[in-house]
Amino acid sequence: MSDYRHLLPVAEEAVARAAEMMRHRSPGALTAKGERDFASQLDYEIEREVRAFLQAATPEIGFLGEEDGLQGTGEMQWVLDPIDGTANFVRGIPLCAVSLGLLHGNDAVLGVIEVPFLGNRYVAARGNGATVDGKPIRVSDTSRLSDAVVAIGDYAVGLDAASKNRARLALTARLAEAAQRVRMTGTAALDLAWLAEGRIDAALTLSNHPWDMTGGTAIAREAGAVVVDRNGSHHSPLSTVTLGITPSLAKQVLMLVSAAPPEDDHDPTNLT
Repeated sequence: MSDYRHLLPVAEEAVARAAEMMRHRSPGALTAKGERDFASQLDYEIEREVRAFLQAATPEIGFLGEEDGLQGTGEMQWVLDPIDGTANFVRGIPLCAVSLGLLHGNDAVLGVIEVPFLGNRYVAARGNGATVDGKPIRVSDTSRLSDAVVAIGDYAVGLDAASKNRARLALTARLAEAAQRVRMTGTAALDLAWLAEGRIDAALTLSNHPWDMTGGTAIAREAGAVVVDRNGSHHSPLSTVTLGITPSLAKQVLMLVSAAPPEDDHDPTNLT
């Protein structure tokens, strides 16, 4: 198994630069990406700053960003969401994060997530565990769904949103009946980080965009979480959904998710 620890200082420096920009700069102009979907000027500025830094530090590794797409190819790729939770960020809601992950083939093998306005940094490299602010973290041992706090991903916007949201609404209804509490933070990266830390017991997103999921998937897995597709198979960038679950709840949550109608909302980005 490869050791990715030597890349952690580079990844942490990249994320630290991005988080500093979030703390000290305004969102700037908003650019529409579709109906009720947008990116801020700062999203683009952070992505370009981080991409330039990573390409200089690790020229052999490709780069995929949410805003400007794929730059370079190779066996490994950095994957960045410059501001995960832009809608929260522009409203001054502190639930927003920088999420940087590393893909080796289709496997998430490293992740760094910083939540600038909460003051936390989550870090993991495959085979070396996960930490928050330098302290080891582990998923919860919650075993009953009635005791579980479950985060669900944002509802869809844009083209065919009503159709896609039927699955989300059906799942929300089932969770409301079965779980202790249901939460929607507006940032998939933070959901997976909080799963890794044991603050929540499952993070369910009925979509799969690599920039949202790669860093968090690496961190959650290193903290002991099960991260799978809808059918329980190993999660990858090609999966249709992202289900992160503490192991003792996995069977119960997968049964509940499978009862909701399917949807087709995965990201088709070619990662090879």
